[in-house]
Amino acid sequence: MSDLLDKISNCVEFGKINHLSPYPPEMIGQEGADELTQKALEDKIAAADILTKALVPAMERVGKKFRENIIFVPQVLMSAKAMNTALNHLKPFFRTGEIRRKGTFIIGTVAGDLHDIGKNLVAMMVEGNGFEVIDLGTDVGALKYMDALREHPGSSIGISALLTTTMVNMAGIVKEVKRNFPDTKVAIGGAPVNDDFRMKIGADFYAPDPQGVVEYLNAMTR
Repeated sequence: MSDLLDKISNCVEFGKINHLSPYPPEMIGQEGADELTQKALEDKIAAADILTKALVPAMERVGKKFRENIIFVPQVLMSAKAMNTALNHLKPFFRTGEIRRKGTFIIGTVAGDLHDIGKNLVAMMVEGNGFEVIDLGTDVGALKYMDALREHPGSSIGISALLTTTMVNMAGIVKEVKRNFPDTKVAIGGAPVNDDFRMKIGADFYAPDPQGVVEYLNAMTR
């Protein structure tokens, strides 16, 4: 069992999606996360073990390597694609309750901002670590967050911005969230954002990289 889980984990870490995938070059012709996850389920390996012993450790390694500039955005995106391929096989087990999510994370790019690469990276890393992710997309204002929080009570939220001209819009969202859902934890991030700004607007957490958000959310579930 452990050998197959290790293979799945390696495929996710290095972005090997399936047998036909040409990436990474050193794994050409090998089975990928798609086939190996299906094989693991056929071999009666518990879906929860596939998630917690293969996918989550792989995405944690990816996050740490990205933080340390060992890998870059293209490699992270390939790992995320491999992870999503494996997760597709596990979705029926989420629906039946055999696998339980750690929690729910609602994320969007702030109102006025259409950039989504950073937001997407965070969403993929968080999902790969066992959370349900509700991606609201770009140009997201307070009302969308309010609606999502009503639909998914108990969630944490993330707000991303790339532009200095739009980061100021985070303040209004945080104010409305805290006024209507005072127990909701709010994480912010993006190129122009820092921890001083977080404190100024009353958000709970700032991370300069996706792995920081993952670690913050994991700490809240312990």
